[in-house]
Amino acid sequence: MATFLGIGYLHPGPGTYASAVTVLLWSALAQSIGPSWQLSVALALCAAVTLLGIRPSTIVARQSGRKDPGFVVIDEVAGQLIALIGVPLDWKYLLAGFILFPGFDIVKPFPLRRLEALPEGIGIMMDNVGAGLSALLLLQIWIHMIAR
Repeated sequence: MATFLGIGYLHPGPGTYASAVTVLLWSALAQSIGPSWQLSVALALCAAVTLLGIRPSTIVARQSGRKDPGFVVIDEVAGQLIALIGVPLDWKYLLAGFILFPGFDIVKPFPLRRLEALPEGIGIMMDNVGAGLSALLLLQIWIHMIAR
């Protein structure tokens, strides 16, 4: 689970692969469930991936001796899913989410850097949750204020 079915072992940029696969999987799932269920399913999926990702991330971090091993990408899955909550299934919004989330994850503006200081799997997951929320905020501003 921590490597998202082995995607974390792809190179270069395992987090980018995990984000791309997440966007594709979410797009397919969201289209299959229809608009009336998308928000509820997105929220439940984000919560589940985030909560279920903490324990495996902790275990892998301990076993590898690294604070945030690069091959642990379940955090990217959670963050990318969060970035896409309530985002229309239009390629331009999905692409924007795919660009914004990793951007925030890489740059880690204040206070995201503080989140990664949390212990073990919580820190691994929460900085990406914060990056996802930051991307979500910008996407929602674009969708509801600028793109009209």
